Amino acid sequence: MTAIRTHEPALETKIAQLLLVGFRGIDKVGAAGTIDDIAEHHLGGVVLFDVDGLSGQPLRNVVSQEQLYALTCDLQAAVAKTASPSPLPPLLIAVDQEGGQVRRLKERHGFAAATSAQELGRRDDLEVTRVEAAAIAGSLRACGVNMNLAPVVDVNVNPRNPVIGEKSRSFSDDPEIVGAHAAAFIQAHREAGICCALKHFPGHGSSTADTHTGFTDVTQTWDEAELRPFAQLIEQDLAAAVMTAHVFNAQLDSRWPATLSHAIITGQLRRRLKFDGVVISDDLGMGAIAGRYGRVQALELALVAGVDVLCLCNQTTYEEDLVERTVEEISTLVSRGKVAVGRIEEAYTRVKRLKESLAVAPNPDKP
Repeated sequence: MTAIRTHEPALETKIAQLLLVGFRGIDKVGAAGTIDDIAEHHLGGVVLFDVDGLSGQPLRNVVSQEQLYALTCDLQAAVAKTASPSPLPPLLIAVDQEGGQVRRLKERHGFAAATSAQELGRRDDLEVTRVEAAAIAGSLRACGVNMNLAPVVDVNVNPRNPVIGEKSRSFSDDPEIVGAHAAAFIQAHREAGICCALKHFPGHGSSTADTHTGFTDVTQTWDEAELRPFAQLIEQDLAAAVMTAHVFNAQLDSRWPATLSHAIITGQLRRRLKFDGVVISDDLGMGAIAGRYGRVQALELALVAGVDVLCLCNQTTYEEDLVERTVEEISTLVSRGKVAVGRIEEAYTRVKRLKESLAVAPNPDKP
């Protein structure tokens, strides 16, 4: 009997599997370039939006539940067409569906309203949170989405925070309440086969500025208590993925913002909190990173810091060749010894393990 041989993917394939990229298109015609990126360049993940950030047009990837399901099926089907000599794991299809103000799938698309984290924390009824989260998770599963970039586990230290507190995205100013409701939210998603990404490590709740627009320093406002919800969820084995914050926190690193900080990502999250899941960067196109660091520099620093998935939302600028160019840039960093091959291997192994745990098959409960 002849043994079946499996071939290790090429380095460029592994690099492409570490990318989570935003794109334009509501169907396989409009998203043809991205489908090609999946089939030819082995793109590992996409992130969905309702509004196009650059043009401001309210039509990016979402029209209706039926349309979105058809789109995600076409995207997943492209994985099977890859030219890689060995089967690749399914595509990661992510969306921000927190509830409240931060939802890409809205009532105008035929989705149900979803209560904000702040209101759920105010009620402080874990069963209510679980039911609300189950409804969100069910709607994602029905549309072929397998990752929710939620819940926010930032502690509401500063209620006037323009990106967390003022948008009602935090469960509470009490870390214990945050941890408990985040756990209920995650468990409901797990039951539906959906992965959650906790955000934003090491804590964005005390900021007075918005990392979407520029440099955000939490050195004077951040407190160790902001790590507690992350620590609690990691200890409970409820943290499959963690998203980084672009905040600068000199208490933890006097030089780099968290996303680019080895001291924070590897030192605090990996070593101190013992997290061995997937670390996802917040969008590297946001002002706090793109406004201060070169593109290739940011890619290098994030990977060396310990980030596994590089989020490139393609919202502040739009680049048709973003996937191919990014793979080339990271490959060059590896060839020049700026990023170790072992770092790519480590990240790819984590991402592959995560993907294989997710719900990706066509759902009988589709819209």
